[in-house]
Amino acid sequence: MLRKLIARLRESIAPAATKPAQSAPHGGPHGGPRPHEAAAPRRQEQGAGRPHGQGQRGPGRGPGAGKGPQQGGPAQGKPQEFRPRQEERRPAGRGPARGGPARHGDARRARPARDDFEHPGHSPAKPVAVDIPKMDTAFSRLGLQDALAYAVREKGYTDPTPIQVQAIPLILEGRDVIGSAQTGTGKTAAFALPIIQRLGGHGAMRCLVLEPTRELALQVEEAFHKYALFTDLRVTIVYGGVGYGKQTDDLRRGMDILAATPGRLLDHLEQGNCSLDKIEILVLDEVDRMLDMGFLPDVKRIVQKCAKNRQTLFFTATLPPEIEQLAGWALSNPAKVEIGRKHSAADTISHAFYPVVAQQKFDLLQLLLEKTDFKSVLIFCRTRMGADRIAGRLVQKGHSVGVLHSDRSQRERVEALEGFKSGKTEVLVATDIAARGLDIAGVSHVINYDVPENAEDYVHRIGRTGRALHTGDAFTLVTEDDVRDARSIERFIGASVERKKIDGFPYVYSALFDQKVLDEALPKASSSRLHRGSRR
Repeated sequence: MLRKLIARLRESIAPAATKPAQSAPHGGPHGGPRPHEAAAPRRQEQGAGRPHGQGQRGPGRGPGAGKGPQQGGPAQGKPQEFRPRQEERRPAGRGPARGGPARHGDARRARPARDDFEHPGHSPAKPVAVDIPKMDTAFSRLGLQDALAYAVREKGYTDPTPIQVQAIPLILEGRDVIGSAQTGTGKTAAFALPIIQRLGGHGAMRCLVLEPTRELALQVEEAFHKYALFTDLRVTIVYGGVGYGKQTDDLRRGMDILAATPGRLLDHLEQGNCSLDKIEILVLDEVDRMLDMGFLPDVKRIVQKCAKNRQTLFFTATLPPEIEQLAGWALSNPAKVEIGRKHSAADTISHAFYPVVAQQKFDLLQLLLEKTDFKSVLIFCRTRMGADRIAGRLVQKGHSVGVLHSDRSQRERVEALEGFKSGKTEVLVATDIAARGLDIAGVSHVINYDVPENAEDYVHRIGRTGRALHTGDAFTLVTEDDVRDARSIERFIGASVERKKIDGFPYVYSALFDQKVLDEALPKASSSRLHRGSRR
């Protein structure tokens, strides 16, 4: 009797006590158990006597609330509707999450819907029978077979790049290789073409290519498909953010070449969907980026699972000491191929700094777009929220804009990238997720709306233009807070970057425009040897 009385008292106090719990997200990003289990009986009591699916919708629940057991996950009957904008992800009838727009929590609640998107699915069909002519091209003279030289010619390439000239013969010989070159110099073809020739025909999975991001993995898979068009080799890809279904089917059906990101590949290995004990060629692409993203432990685990008697290839835009240490562990007597200066921008890129005060940045960006005869523009922002904000303002100004960053679903990321490549959108606003390795033909201009904190990222960002011996322009907006980062970039590339101003723009005066003031603000270098290497 006493217990029943206490239970009723608790029940009468429950609404006030559980109010904060109801505003919290119900379930983690994977539909896990709710942290406030005491609220469940109360909601069940409120829905008593109603038909199934007609219970009251609790605050913070998704569009499918009241329709069954799913809470915080995708609808079980059909895929969730694709909704690209952040504000559309919030449940109906609810304002901005915790009083602010575009919170990370909202994006995490929407992420389970990605499992409905498997793969872009644009792999070219193999031709039934093609008479390969005898080839006498610059690529065939590197030792490539006629089928590969013919596929390269069909893609419109006539002359190999310097890294391809040096790396292809070494890989064909079976040597381990460390390839380092400026971005946009054709590293992917430098390893893809000789790998296809060494594998020969269809068999077990014998080649693994590790990439740091999904976009790079998709790009490498597409390149292998194109170059292996006149062979019977099979190529597939595994990466996170999508379902396991198609990936598992491809792995079990038997593939020759696998492009993968480290995390999802380890998942498949743990589930027994594939094995690496027959890998003959291991490629670690953009290794410096994998190091920056913290993938080094995963990479080492994967390398240990590969066959010991293998050929290992490193291809990277830069070669820091940490990568050289990893190479000493994973490679055997590697040949080094270095093209160009490690820290320099490509000679085909014209780049300049545009000083401006912070409150006028967007106005100057808009004027640059109006005065520039561009084909397609890639705009880099430092944060995901900043990219969404700038993209929204550009849309209001009448531009067709795509957005690419890690808070977008895989479907959104693929559609933004494909729309930009096809010319459907003229502007792509992105974070540094698009700075490494992505080969987007025809990018005429790159604009750094935010100066990158890491000077090395500057070289990668502006390297999205001026690719494949084409010319390009790169503009960087520099505010008062960016002066030190701008100086770091100049020291990194070993050259000063021209400062430019646009005639007719109503600049607000700042010491940023006074070179004498800037020079006086720089720390004075000490001539004493005693201070060398000390902290200041």
